[in-house]
Amino acid sequence: MTTPAGPAPWTGGGRAIHLSELLRRPLADMRGEQIGKLADVIVRLQGTELPVVTGLVATVGGRQVFVPVEQLASLADEVLRLTSATLDLRRFERRDGEVLLRSDVLGHRLIDVESARLIRAADLKLERRDGSWLVTGVDTRRRPRRLFGSRVGASDSGERWYREWTAFEPLIGHSGSQLLRGTFARIRRLKPAQIADLLEAASRAEESEILGQVHADPELEADVFEELNEDLAARLLGARTDAEIAEVLGRMRADDAADAVAELPQARRQRVLDLLPPGQRAKVLTLMGFNPASAGGLMGVDFLAVPEQASVQDAVAAVAGSPGLQPEALTSVHVLDERGRLCGVVRLVSLVQASASAKLTDICDADPVRVGAATDIVDVAVLMSDYNLITIPVVDERRTMIGIITVDDVLEATLPSDWRRREAAEPPDAHHGDPS
Repeated sequence: MTTPAGPAPWTGGGRAIHLSELLRRPLADMRGEQIGKLADVIVRLQGTELPVVTGLVATVGGRQVFVPVEQLASLADEVLRLTSATLDLRRFERRDGEVLLRSDVLGHRLIDVESARLIRAADLKLERRDGSWLVTGVDTRRRPRRLFGSRVGASDSGERWYREWTAFEPLIGHSGSQLLRGTFARIRRLKPAQIADLLEAASRAEESEILGQVHADPELEADVFEELNEDLAARLLGARTDAEIAEVLGRMRADDAADAVAELPQARRQRVLDLLPPGQRAKVLTLMGFNPASAGGLMGVDFLAVPEQASVQDAVAAVAGSPGLQPEALTSVHVLDERGRLCGVVRLVSLVQASASAKLTDICDADPVRVGAATDIVDVAVLMSDYNLITIPVVDERRTMIGIITVDDVLEATLPSDWRRREAAEPPDAHHGDPS
């Protein structure tokens, strides 16, 4: 039987390794003599796939050098032995697409996609699968403290605290890796309000990376800016050029865009307004003419209206043909006479339940609750509460309809000023299946 000249590469089966235990392990040559220490682990992110280990950063002779995984006998051994007699001693320089687990991930925050929160990676788990070492798990709990040499507050293994890597979106902060890391596929699962919450909890570096990825989807970016608190939205927009601001505002709801323009420095407002699409600019200028604490300052100017001669079938078709309208605004259809005056409101549920051939005038509320543009926001809230309204139309003195207020607009305007800093209530099944 022939004995191999050197150890076979990648021994150790499918054993799991914790990054915290792997770091600073000795690096030895083929004879077993120590020549350095492990400083970091290099992986390449693969979109929604698990990151694959491509090499190590080791400290050898006072400098950091690159060690390819192919030159190691095993990543699972207490001493990392080389399988080659030669080692490139040039100083390590990170290449585009490479992520350093210790420098970029360990101790840094990631996006927990399921809970839409920023969490800190306390440790990482690596496993060998199909011939490669992969990052498979993230420990999001702080390491237990030691008291007289023993760990307090956790089992020795800590295994029950690891969750799958695929449940997270890493925030690496290395610009050279962004293109090869790909877009945030998992962040697209989040609602715009959840992404806005992440941005409000993020550091400057984290918010820059989150926004950089959201920017790849202009419609999502506009939705996120609609959900941001005014101070943060103003700061983030203020860092952009006038043209970039106008590009975002052009996709936002007109009422939110008007609020954003109002928060810009006076010297920039007109420049940004001039760059808006004509239709959006007209809506924004109209809304900026109203007192922010009034119904006019709260309303949106996009609503669904049909002529009084229309049938139920016509109205349902109009709803189906208005995908660009805010969904909340489509819960009611407004009936206008030949002069454009409001003569009725019918709820969407009534349309669905009615005969398709019925006339709108037969099923609508011919004397709908309505407010003027100068009505105080509190009065609007009282009316919507008293009459169980999801929307309320805003009319002028001739009963011409000029806008609509939705219940979410009223809630945002009447909730306590610190409501955004409150912890959101979780559903009872939020942690279903989590370890105790």
